Amino acid sequence: MIRILIVDDHEVVRQGLRFVLEQEPDFQVVGECADGTAALSAIKAIRPDVVMLDLIMPGMDGMSVLHTLRGEDGAPAVIVLTSAPGDERALEAVRAGASSYVSKTAGVERVVEAVRAAASGGSVLDPVVTALLVREVRESKDAGPLGRLSLREREVLAALSHGRSNREIARTLSIGEQTVKSYVSSILAKLGLQDRTQAAIFGLQQGVVTLGEALRRRE
Repeated sequence: MIRILIVDDHEVVRQGLRFVLEQEPDFQVVGECADGTAALSAIKAIRPDVVMLDLIMPGMDGMSVLHTLRGEDGAPAVIVLTSAPGDERALEAVRAGASSYVSKTAGVERVVEAVRAAASGGSVLDPVVTALLVREVRESKDAGPLGRLSLREREVLAALSHGRSNREIARTLSIGEQTVKSYVSSILAKLGLQDRTQAAIFGLQQGVVTLGEALRRRE
């Protein structure tokens, strides 16, 4: 049996997914959660094979869940469900460890295919996401150190260079503070930096933010 945990803050979505998935004889929905904090607790307690995860939720969002699970031994495969598959969050989710990225408007066959693929170590990506990934690989070849960062990570780096706090960054980018912390950790790891001060200096050196812009922020 493929054991599945559904994580979405909308009860109607959870009920719909449960109904669809339980039509498959080898699928078992072992739990439902409405936010990221509950999802992490459930993952530890239930140990599902596959997690179907919404990105936008109150409290801890889906991206923070992905960053928390990344690199953990025995972490389940994660299928991200989205209502906007063509945006930057698609790339962020794949980089953070999502095995599949499926639109909430996808047909039943697509959802079932994604679950089976995830359970066996495979991936199912929306064609728009695949195109974005290919373009990113091409563009990053000549981008220097900044090419290691995603678009969202570059936005966070720019905010760090402006001297903004995590709370200010979260408010500006409309994401959770925990997600900001995850991005900062990822930036430091990718660039081999020790702390956010070094990251801010790096951003200035690379021209992500000019010194004049950074000084105006502090006035």
